[in-house]
Amino acid sequence: MVAAADAQNYAQKLGISHGLVVQELGWDEDTDDALRAEIEEVSGGEMVDEDSDEVVDAVLLWWREGDGDLADELMDAIGPLADEGFIWVLTPKTGQDGHVDPSEIAEAAPTAGLTQTSTISLGSWTGSRLVQPKAPSKQR
Repeated sequence: MVAAADAQNYAQKLGISHGLVVQELGWDEDTDDALRAEIEEVSGGEMVDEDSDEVVDAVLLWWREGDGDLADELMDAIGPLADEGFIWVLTPKTGQDGHVDPSEIAEAAPTAGLTQTSTISLGSWTGSRLVQPKAPSKQR
């Protein structure tokens, strides 16, 4: 569990701001509830789940070893993502149950058409930020 001040700082590190629609995937008993609550407080609304048909600005994907094929999951996560949206893959830190080797994310991202831009520490979780490559502007 993280302290409230840390969680608020984490929401800012994740680029979450008021008015963003955040989709949460991969929730389980081990997710960081303080971080989840802070994201909802900062964004000003509840996170939507995989059944939502809304366009989302950010996806929070809790991912652990043994959860399946990350590239497939990322391709599904891109569907409702806004053009300027981003995905955070949150994995347990090294030494924690369910730890995912960073190379798995590095290999899955391009397969799903995503680019990894940064990695941050979030208490007992590590966050990897993935974005869709910028499309060249269309000339008219």
